[in-house]
Amino acid sequence: MTASQLQDLLVKQLMRKAGGSQRRWRAVIGPIKVHDAATHAHCNWSVAPSGTSREIGEVERLLDTVRLERPIVAAG
Repeated sequence: MTASQLQDLLVKQLMRKAGGSQRRWRAVIGPIKVHDAATHAHCNWSVAPSGTSREIGEVERLLDTVRLERPIVAAG
């Protein structure tokens, strides 16, 4: 899975769970940062969400699950 595919997955799940628009959730999530797997062996990506406290909470709860299912992604 690539970073852009991961972002699409996050957006779709957030829309299903919390409602809202695709555009808004993309803005809240922001870019997926991909790190070197050699130095980040357990999870090589991160997100710095911004938005309301409710939106950030929704993203953080989802990230806890998604990191377990998809810990390694490729750039792109």
